[in-house]
Amino acid sequence: MEKKPDKNMDKLWQDYANSKDAALREKLILQYVHIVKYVAGRLSIHIGNHMDFEDLLSYGVFGLIDAIDKFDYTKGIKFETYASLRIRGAIIDNIRKLDWVPRSLRTSNKQLEQAYAELESELARQPSAAELAQKLSLSEEEVEDMIKKSSIMSLVSFDEYIEQNHESPIFADDRDSDQNPEAALEVAEVKKMLAETISKLTEKQQRVVNLYYYEEMTLKEISVVMGVSESRVSQIHTAAVIKLKAKMGKYRSLLYM
Repeated sequence: MEKKPDKNMDKLWQDYANSKDAALREKLILQYVHIVKYVAGRLSIHIGNHMDFEDLLSYGVFGLIDAIDKFDYTKGIKFETYASLRIRGAIIDNIRKLDWVPRSLRTSNKQLEQAYAELESELARQPSAAELAQKLSLSEEEVEDMIKKSSIMSLVSFDEYIEQNHESPIFADDRDSDQNPEAALEVAEVKKMLAETISKLTEKQQRVVNLYYYEEMTLKEISVVMGVSESRVSQIHTAAVIKLKAKMGKYRSLLYM
């Protein structure tokens, strides 16, 4: 059943747009603060104990305030969609500024990517953990740990890349794209390349990518749907990201920090 428009919210947005009153903004913040908790919760899955969840919430609130101040309710865009991108971007921007990812993790992540790409090229298929272990002269347990930690590096999704690198967000109307033809062409190129690359993932990898990035389910929710452990979902997700990065050429950086 289609949700009926909330006339009270429409009036609240209209009143705030006309007055920019602080009290009205506070009402909007309280109305939508649940989006901050949701987005911060999804990102915390990757970050784990490396950052305090309360800090993520604080960064997200700044993103929510920014979204409220810049949102144009007359365009008919769903605020939740707009706000989630702003909130996610604010959190990731602050994480980047802290440079919290250890250098050792960045190094091991690059080694894992390189080994994965070389083995896939040699074997013409996705390498197993055992094959990666042999290639890296490590135990399977150590490789599994590398894969798990590598998921920390996979914070920036396609939507965020577009939102942060082009003036108009991906949900903007066609008129916005027409104003920046070069950006529109690049977006189209990346979308096509990403779609082709995803189609070459294994069935399980495609399912995890779809459920995580498009259905916006948590890894725990995906584990229930797929009937596997949460750690297994994390491994599948990370393997998919590694494979995507290996195939995305100059656009590989859009998939990690």
